[in-house]
Amino acid sequence: MTMANLYLIDRPFADSALGLLKQDGDAEVVLIQDGVYLGNGASLGKAKRVYAVKRDVERRGLGGFVGKSVQLIDYPELVDILFANKVLNFA
Repeated sequence: MTMANLYLIDRPFADSALGLLKQDGDAEVVLIQDGVYLGNGASLGKAKRVYAVKRDVERRGLGGFVGKSVQLIDYPELVDILFANKVLNFA
């Protein structure tokens, strides 16, 4: 099993990450910190899976803003996802 590229995005204007993501149909995305503002999914291209850290979503009052295709995760799940993929960090 090959590892997917995992884009770790921590701010809403991560232009370089979003540009690469649009070209990577096998990518997975984790939205952390202010990156959760992208949680409606409109800018996330062809990502196979999109995750958002639930605590970061809640702290920013974005519970109703996150799209249905975005899976909310906690920190232990984040660690599992990080170890299962090739991480591309755009922090």
